[in-house]
Amino acid sequence: MFHRGKPKLVATLAALVGMSLGSVGCQQTDLMTAVPSLGANGTPTSGVGQGLAGGPGNGAGVNKQSADGYLPGNVQKTAYSTDGGSQPGAPANPQVAPGMNPTPGAGPMAGAVSGPIAMGGTGPIPREINKVSLPPYTVAPPDVLVIDAARLVPKPPYRIEPLEVLMIQVSDTLPGNPINGQFVVSPEGTVNLGYGYGTVRVQGLTVDQIQGAIRQHLTNVLRNPQVAVSLAQFRGQQQVRGEHLVRPDGTISLGIYGSVYVAGMTLGQVKAVIESQLREYVVNPQVAVDVFAYNSQWYYVVFDGGGYGQQIYRLPITGNETVLDAISNLQGLPPVSSTWRIWVARPAPCGNPCDQVLMVDWQAVVKGGSTCTNYQLFPGDRVYVDADCLVKTDLWLAKILAPVERVLGITLLGTSVVNTIRFNNNNTTGVIIH
Repeated sequence: MFHRGKPKLVATLAALVGMSLGSVGCQQTDLMTAVPSLGANGTPTSGVGQGLAGGPGNGAGVNKQSADGYLPGNVQKTAYSTDGGSQPGAPANPQVAPGMNPTPGAGPMAGAVSGPIAMGGTGPIPREINKVSLPPYTVAPPDVLVIDAARLVPKPPYRIEPLEVLMIQVSDTLPGNPINGQFVVSPEGTVNLGYGYGTVRVQGLTVDQIQGAIRQHLTNVLRNPQVAVSLAQFRGQQQVRGEHLVRPDGTISLGIYGSVYVAGMTLGQVKAVIESQLREYVVNPQVAVDVFAYNSQWYYVVFDGGGYGQQIYRLPITGNETVLDAISNLQGLPPVSSTWRIWVARPAPCGNPCDQVLMVDWQAVVKGGSTCTNYQLFPGDRVYVDADCLVKTDLWLAKILAPVERVLGITLLGTSVVNTIRFNNNNTTGVIIH
């Protein structure tokens, strides 16, 4: 009887497993094995949804990889291709930074490996020894930019204000007391020429007017002074240079020159918009822009607690992290974690028919040094570490049995108290007092 019913039992379990897998679809798919056949224009040549039993698709119920390289089920056909360099006799697949053009004379994206974040790019899935460069960095709050003013020349006629710096050179000065160097305009609007020469008021004057005023002032001390004055640094540079926080509204402040919107722009675009803003105040401005603090791009590591919540860690992306790096940054796996259920969930556009999930073979990565599933991480990736099945079962049973144990404990305690009272009462009534 047992042997006759065994095939039916196995078939029933297989059908249940097929329905379960068909419901989750691509969430259990390793994109390393879900490699599409691309046409001449780079688009997949076959359809989606070769479903398992009970799942979306044709309902064939087969549990093997299809001829075109897809696993059955609701699997999204990504545009990642196989790595030609891993095949014998095939040329190595050069890793090109996303957005760069490796073919001279071609278009800006011709033959380029589009960014792994842009779902639908070509090229192999980046791994530990097959990494790619991130796409051009786009600025977002709360990044910190550092700006250096390479050339800021104010539009004429420019009038000097306090705290600006003048370069003053005077000939035929007193012996041992030259006037040659940079002089800061005081908050009162004057310039101190040093001991024996006094101060000259320069606020509100142009450079030519300051030169004449200094010459006129020095004729009281020197016989025939020759004066040369130039603007060494004006206060506009003090407003532009330095670190600038990208505010929540996506703008940075340029001090007296207003604000510019920089969110979502590359560094080259930020440089262009800043120079365009400054062009209203200075002649042919030139600035250098770089990122001082990368605060807007992160990846996440999620540790499942087996039914008692989840621990989520947000770590800054540097462009070189792998799954092993992410776990090592958090001092390894928690005691309740499973080493067989770890994956990378890569964000996809809203409305995408399937999530991109990369299964990680933790044992092979750690014990065998395998790089096949030690994937390179990108901004927004979620490294999910599931809890051990036995731990989940134990905690699930504990949740269910804990209320029952409490009720039974209270019942037993109450029964014990009642029996004790009854026993004491029976002993008391049987005692004869003389």
